[in-house]
Amino acid sequence: TGEVSLPTRRARCSFSPVLSSSLLTGNNLLPKMAFFGLFRVSRRLLRSSVSATPSSSFAVLQSQHKSLSNPVNTHCTNPFTKCYPSWNYNYQVWSKGRELQQEKFLGVGWNYRLVSGMSSSSSVMEGKPKKDDKEKSDVGGVKEASWIDLYLPQDARGYAKLARLDKPIGTWLLAWPCMWSIALAADPGSLPSFKYMALFGCGALLLRGAGCTINDLLDQDIDTKVDRTRLRPIASGLLTPFQGIQFLGIQLLLGLGILLQLNNYSRVLGASSLLLVFSYPLMKRFTFWPQAFLGLTINWGALLGWTAVKGSIEPAVVLPLYLSGVCWTLVYDTIYAHQDKEDDIKVGVKSTALRFGDNTKLWLTGFGTASMGFLALSGLSADLGWQYYASLAAASGQLGWQIGTADLSSGADCSRKFVSNKWFGAIVFSGVVLGRSFQ
Repeated sequence: TGEVSLPTRRARCSFSPVLSSSLLTGNNLLPKMAFFGLFRVSRRLLRSSVSATPSSSFAVLQSQHKSLSNPVNTHCTNPFTKCYPSWNYNYQVWSKGRELQQEKFLGVGWNYRLVSGMSSSSSVMEGKPKKDDKEKSDVGGVKEASWIDLYLPQDARGYAKLARLDKPIGTWLLAWPCMWSIALAADPGSLPSFKYMALFGCGALLLRGAGCTINDLLDQDIDTKVDRTRLRPIASGLLTPFQGIQFLGIQLLLGLGILLQLNNYSRVLGASSLLLVFSYPLMKRFTFWPQAFLGLTINWGALLGWTAVKGSIEPAVVLPLYLSGVCWTLVYDTIYAHQDKEDDIKVGVKSTALRFGDNTKLWLTGFGTASMGFLALSGLSADLGWQYYASLAAASGQLGWQIGTADLSSGADCSRKFVSNKWFGAIVFSGVVLGRSFQ
């Protein structure tokens, strides 16, 4: 009879019989009830206002979510419930309303994101995103926090995003044809040159950044009208076009430093690729085949890698390799282009996604088959071992999986299939290395 349970499931306060009787007598009842009610409410509100940090806030809020999700224990063994029956009811309404408000503000599933450009010093709440939320974030201009937002200084973030340093897939797609060619140029029984792989890896990073900078400078009027690209640094105003041109100059100078490490034949061949680099972003305005021009540009390393090692070109080996890369690019970049097909129609730009339409997968099957055929022809010309052809079988399966399972109406799935092409490149590279090493 001397025990009071306030309307919460984790706190029970015990009072002596004397104190309990004093609470229930005279004019002390209402002030004490008000005091205990305010005390409990203030404690719950203080717990919910804990400052979020990247390391601890999710665990704290997740525990609160679990506690709010359980039924509230409103059982009371003191006379308050008899005298004031609305106490428990009001608390239930308040508790349920607070839970719904948290879900509305933070998102069902406790999915937390950073808006692009948010300072890394701000409170960050991280959780595993749901598939639907990820699709909405990719389309609606709200992007997940990257390491650029968290670790780089404010002044450097725009340039890092302009070079797409937070999206390394483009660098992989540019580097793999170079690595294939370098590995093909290795002597029988030998591993590829680590020196040239390091040089071409750095060159791929710089040239990819330069290409993205050129693309953003030329397409800033288009990027502002497309949901997926309107937060790019120049389109959003984070950087001015003049700053973009300065950054482009720095990247090209660094790339020139790498090119000068190669032989004269490779220097001329590498410099000639700049014509394709500067013209590719304009192709979507004039032709439905900009992905083909991208293939000619991004696979230039298939020619350059061989010449860097050998000092000359071997058409029977490198031309099929180059054409296989072009067909491969038509596969993955057409899948990628399906993310923007609705915006492309509104803006008036062209792509193979619009050209192929409902027959996209049929076209992609043809280009995928051609790519594998050219890879096999290049291996035959280079006299590679059986390990190479085993890897081609695995690569064919990976490419077939992409084409067969791609949901071309889902931007998120198209993006996932596009990113998976780094594994296709890795499979082919491993096959070339094994086929040459055991030759």
